[in-house]
Amino acid sequence: MGKAQQTKTEKKSVTTEWIFSRLIEKMPEGVRLAGKPEIVKCKYGKAVAFNGSSDAIFLERMLLTGLNQFAIEMIIQPQSGGNFEQRFLHCGEIQGDRILLELRATQTDWYFDAFVAVGEQKCALIDPNLLHPLDQWYHLAYVIDNGNLKTFVNGKKELEGNVIFSPLKGGKTSVGVRQNEISWFRGAIYSIRFTGKALTPENFMSY
Repeated sequence: MGKAQQTKTEKKSVTTEWIFSRLIEKMPEGVRLAGKPEIVKCKYGKAVAFNGSSDAIFLERMLLTGLNQFAIEMIIQPQSGGNFEQRFLHCGEIQGDRILLELRATQTDWYFDAFVAVGEQKCALIDPNLLHPLDQWYHLAYVIDNGNLKTFVNGKKELEGNVIFSPLKGGKTSVGVRQNEISWFRGAIYSIRFTGKALTPENFMSY
């Protein structure tokens, strides 16, 4: 009886992966480009390159609506020559509840910044001492579990924090820039994966 009840109420987490070269090639409804993001060859097959000044992808969909826990993973190559502040993923509203994955770049290195704003709660996980060389491929992950926040680079945990978290109610998604078209990303992105549960590194996608 107990086992049957557990099976009935158990929720299966939903996983969605966007490979950006395929997205641009197919251009499904609800996808819009800014500039001319370029499909380039990379170690994973085909990626999309963003020029750091005018290239972005805008999507009407936002896959985090209603989730108390989730994982966002990206395979990404930050490149030299970009601005100091760069936003490469924006989910939610422009100024309201939102999640931003960002980086700060020096001439040779970059460091990760994951930001969340829900209601009056805000938290940025950022440390300028956690530097990584530019022009290399990385797996990035941002995991939220009912208010516990963690960032990972290549499967290694970097930072952790806490907020009083309530799920995002809606909005849109932009890749390569913030939704109001500031802080453009320079580099290449292969894919992004959204999973509707809080993953640990052994469950991250291959990179």
